[in-house]
Amino acid sequence: MDARHKAEHDDTTAIVPKDTGFTAMSTLFAFLHHLCAFTLVSALAIEFTLVRQELTLASARRLQVTDLVLGIAAGALLVVGLLRVFFFEKGAAYYWHSHAFLTKFSLFVIVGLLSFIPTREFLSWSRAIKAGEVPIIEAARRKRVTMIIHIELAAVVIILLCAAIMARGSWV
Repeated sequence: MDARHKAEHDDTTAIVPKDTGFTAMSTLFAFLHHLCAFTLVSALAIEFTLVRQELTLASARRLQVTDLVLGIAAGALLVVGLLRVFFFEKGAAYYWHSHAFLTKFSLFVIVGLLSFIPTREFLSWSRAIKAGEVPIIEAARRKRVTMIIHIELAAVVIILLCAAIMARGSWV
């Protein structure tokens, strides 16, 4: 091992990245990306639990608030994720040629579009909730909303698989 490599691997020598500002921003955006993703999954799990229970005025309000949190987390996740693709990490060319990323991104977009159905349903309850009444939801509509939330959760599992594949540098 030459002197340069020995110095690089010497435990007593601090290794400082060349551009600590870029590294810090990259770390910050990775953190924000994960925070948004975990918030989204948590909100989706709460919706899944609440929609399966008997609908009360309180649970209807919670569903509306949870869906709002879900929407904000999804929007922030999209923005932060795209900023990471274009300005941090490996660069846009890498990601737009990665099958795992394209699958992950496509599923995210599909889930986002599907989520408009439960959101529309929850928003339609606003008048009843403001009047202090329990919203009425037909059995077929409730079943459809529940099924979509199931699909969203299943898609999250596949998205996580794609993220793990990407982290290993596979399926490019």
